[in-house]
Amino acid sequence: MKPLQGLLVLDFAQFLAGPSAALRLADLGATVIKIERPLTGDICRQLYITNLELDGDSTLFHTINRNKRSYAADLKNPEHLDKVRKLIARADVMIQNFRPGVMKKIGLDSAAALALNPRLVYGSVTGYGDAGPWVDLPGQDLLAQARSGLMWLSGDEGDGPVPVGLSVADMMAGAHLVQGLLAALVQRGVTGKGATVDVSLMESVLDLQFEFLTTHLNDGHRLPLRSTVRNASAYLAAPYGVYETRDGFLALAMGAIPRLGALLGCEALEAFVDPQSWFIHRDEIKSILSAHLKTQGNAHWLPRLEASDYWCAPVMTWRDLLADDGFKSLDFLQTVTRDNGSSLVTTRCPIRIDGQRLKAERGAPRVGEHTAHIDREFDL
Repeated sequence: MKPLQGLLVLDFAQFLAGPSAALRLADLGATVIKIERPLTGDICRQLYITNLELDGDSTLFHTINRNKRSYAADLKNPEHLDKVRKLIARADVMIQNFRPGVMKKIGLDSAAALALNPRLVYGSVTGYGDAGPWVDLPGQDLLAQARSGLMWLSGDEGDGPVPVGLSVADMMAGAHLVQGLLAALVQRGVTGKGATVDVSLMESVLDLQFEFLTTHLNDGHRLPLRSTVRNASAYLAAPYGVYETRDGFLALAMGAIPRLGALLGCEALEAFVDPQSWFIHRDEIKSILSAHLKTQGNAHWLPRLEASDYWCAPVMTWRDLLADDGFKSLDFLQTVTRDNGSSLVTTRCPIRIDGQRLKAERGAPRVGEHTAHIDREFDL
């Protein structure tokens, strides 16, 4: 029995942010029906991050939409729209990520949906909210990263803006939407009334930076200064960074510099006894450390650091990761399969409930695969 078993979620969303929220609700036990346009479906079906596809759809689509059912409906067709409205009247949660105003034109905005179902929790994802000069701009991950200031935190000083190599704005917005939806469901349990939950890519990627942005707001609005040597944080002191060794790379987090020098046999580091110097002379310390670590390999350095509980880790490739017993103990992979036998190895939900790892074998649906069954089940 999963926590959200018995809840009905309608997923009108496309691409990543909204569908990732619906995916997490499905992982937690909800029944998720993906409402898609007939024939072509979610645009994400043809959005490729590589040239790899499975059974006619991109692996990206398969990854984000596992464990859902697909209902094909043309929202401009009155007969189809009437059936969708009947589903909304039965649903617990509805998710959409169209540009502001689109759902109102269709007649499925939050006010209309809540009129059909006062207990509905209505979730929306936009690029930049529903007001202001950015409201009609494309809500896309890289563009939100660009406007948010995030690109000035990665890379070394002098590199120019460096984007995060993952769709962090989308993923954070999806996670925030799940938090809001679950909070609204708890509130509904008390009041009996539904609610609207709104998130945006911009607000989510700003929240991702809340520690450093708060620092900026309270230290005279000084801009972040990345290290010129092995930067991993625009604010944290040495040794925080990733360093090359003779045969690989080593990540070092926070720790006292003189102690690190003693552990590594680097006398030059032992001179930096004042913790303030770890900020003031950050680049000098990291340059010394960088040169010293190249003299030996990871197998030499790691045992010395780990034995003293100094915060460190080898920088692993995915091949290293997948072969490691530490990863294997997480049991983090699962195989999902469509009814026609097409299967995909992917990750599972990262949440455990009462020690249970939440897995599901159902693969992403084909367009309209479950339309007839849903019509019968809900008497549409």
